[in-house]
Amino acid sequence: MLEDDEGIRDFVIYALNSSGLEAEGFEAPSAFWKRMGEHIPELLLLDIMLPEEDGFSVLSKLRADHATKRLPVIMLTAKGDERDKVRGLDGGADDYVSKPFGAMELISRIKALLRRTAADTDDIIAVGGLSICPSKHEVTAEGKAVPLTPKEYDLLLLLMKNCGKVFSRDTLLKEVWGYDFSGESRTVDVHIRTLRSKLGSCGDIVCTVRGAGYKAGEPLD
Repeated sequence: MLEDDEGIRDFVIYALNSSGLEAEGFEAPSAFWKRMGEHIPELLLLDIMLPEEDGFSVLSKLRADHATKRLPVIMLTAKGDERDKVRGLDGGADDYVSKPFGAMELISRIKALLRRTAADTDDIIAVGGLSICPSKHEVTAEGKAVPLTPKEYDLLLLLMKNCGKVFSRDTLLKEVWGYDFSGESRTVDVHIRTLRSKLGSCGDIVCTVRGAGYKAGEPLD
């Protein structure tokens, strides 16, 4: 939650936590952006009147970033001006709640929005902090978008769709590169190495099974 009024912020955070929804609050955009670099939430409650930059500016930056362009956002404001509501919704906000508001109503709106967004992401395949959305051809690691080449993407998709299943190098060559591929099995190793590098902290989800091949799975602690 990004809200500069401490009383409102503490009230909402307490209400959300009490209802089983884990929540964090931030007074200023600078603290919010720092936290976003570490973790992207499932939903954002965003005030309009803020220090440093207003809520419309924050919303615009979120929608311009590949990693957060679909982040559900509910705008909170004391303003009753219809123009602000329209501006927020046109800017990409998913819902709009005017102050003062009741805790039960806000929680109900949050849960309804989370249900809607969950329905839109039913095809997402996730393993640990790594997720892939086949319908949008998108890969994210710890909430951040990961650009992959077509073969890297196809390789990762095959492994994640069959999480836990071990694929030999020959099988991966046939499935990803095609039955008529004339290269060698080292091609797979090179792509796996590059893929792990691009996935960063999620790279160890792509596991080597010694003497057998590769698989996708939760890394061991």
